[in-house]
Amino acid sequence: MAKFSGMKINPKRYHRSQLKFFLFLIPMSMFIGLPILFIFSHAFKPSNELYAFPPRFLVRVPTLQNFIDLVNFAGDGGVPFSRYLFNSVVVAVLGVFLSIMVTTLAAYGLSKLKFRGRKVMFEINTLALMFVPIAVTIPRYITIARLGLIDTYWVLVLPLIALPVGLFLVKQFIDQTPNELIESAKIDGASEMEVFLKIIFPIIAPAVATVAILSFQIIWNDPVGPNLYIDDESMKTLPFYFQTLAAQVGGPGATGGAGGAAAQGNPVAGQGMLAAASMIQFVPNLLLFIFLQSKVINTMAHSGIK
Repeated sequence: MAKFSGMKINPKRYHRSQLKFFLFLIPMSMFIGLPILFIFSHAFKPSNELYAFPPRFLVRVPTLQNFIDLVNFAGDGGVPFSRYLFNSVVVAVLGVFLSIMVTTLAAYGLSKLKFRGRKVMFEINTLALMFVPIAVTIPRYITIARLGLIDTYWVLVLPLIALPVGLFLVKQFIDQTPNELIESAKIDGASEMEVFLKIIFPIIAPAVATVAILSFQIIWNDPVGPNLYIDDESMKTLPFYFQTLAAQVGGPGATGGAGGAAAQGNPVAGQGMLAAASMIQFVPNLLLFIFLQSKVINTMAHSGIK
């Protein structure tokens, strides 16, 4: 045991004992990265390469025409592409912030505060993991309509900030925090909110990063909210626009405005726009995961402080 006492599980510098893992992980990572490479390559293919036979995996003559057509197509419909993008960014940033605050505060209360019914509330949250979103669509719509939230940004944010899986994950993380640490802070005069912000929140940073990724993916990729709760076209987001685009260029029976007619008249250009749209919708998710992936790994590897 003394031989391994000074070794780390994952040393920062290369060690020859890691070679067997690299021999397996490098080919596997290259295989997993092929779809990502295809998304980027496909978005920059000119029209003659999109329908080339045999199909080509990598683009030979990159072009930005697909992105130009995508932006122009939105403008032809009356709402500029920048408006859809702005709406998506606002909703995603606001939704992620509120989701983190609601999830972490609720998890702290269920983990460290003593009050009647907290176990029942946590069981209800666990039960919510079993429900798919479509199961609550009707009661959610009735509630939103009675609150007068139709055609507002809040209708795209509030239904998605409650994240049962995030609450479950963060609570399990906070459970591992020693109660003595919290009690000593309160003895020194710290309030409940100060304990949460200065002690608990830094400790659960990896879990918070995981919640941020999960909530961002749900909100950024959600086409349901704009479809059901938004009537004003200028309030809708990128997923709705991309879904509309797919419907308009997806078949001969699709209908649309002037831009839709142009896309139907040139289905090859339509497929190029869809490729560009897929890349735009995918890139923010990829970048967020790249920046926060170390925190996510720590969340999966540990469930509390060291």
